[in-house]
Amino acid sequence: MSKWYNLGMRKTPLKNKEYYHIYNRGVDKREIFSDGFDYVRFLRSIEEFNRPDSIGSIYEQSFHKKDSLGHSVSKLVKIVAYCLNPNHYHLILQQKQDDGIEKFMHKVGMGYSKYFNHKYRRSGALFQGVFQSINIDSNEYLLYLSAYVNKNKFIHGYKDNFNFSSLDEYLDKSRYKFCSKDVILKQFKNKNEYKKYLDANAKHLKEKKNLQKYFLE
Repeated sequence: MSKWYNLGMRKTPLKNKEYYHIYNRGVDKREIFSDGFDYVRFLRSIEEFNRPDSIGSIYEQSFHKKDSLGHSVSKLVKIVAYCLNPNHYHLILQQKQDDGIEKFMHKVGMGYSKYFNHKYRRSGALFQGVFQSINIDSNEYLLYLSAYVNKNKFIHGYKDNFNFSSLDEYLDKSRYKFCSKDVILKQFKNKNEYKKYLDANAKHLKEKKNLQKYFLE
């Protein structure tokens, strides 16, 4: 078992062709992204580790190269949306191969934890146990979650200068091109219609979150 990342065992295997909301946070709620380079490093991980074969170390071999490491035809998962926040992340993934999500998240978690621990001279687990997964069992839920993930920074009220989510990719404002955004966008007339959907649902989610916080306090 790795000292950086615990893959663990799941009682119910994740199914091929099914969509899942994948999320995790730092152990003891600690920050897992401390600067812009950390965010970029994690994004490069989810782009390059999405393959069954090994590519070695991104950091040591090719992280500073401008060109891509190359991609095998076979993918472990389909990446629909993502959001990285200071102490947690959200992903929407579709499993394409047996155990694809677990293999993918294991490689991402191992690689990023090793990089982070080396950079900040720390040891031990970085993430709070095994990643969490929720099956997205309807198209309505998939659309709703896309709004939650793409507008997660707004919903949580983060004020920092980092905006590492698939929102810019959906609006053609990002240099990253690894999301299968057509899964969502094909259900709207155009990007502006989707943006309206995003804004309306994000506003509702933020109000709901604030109301829950008020009652908890």
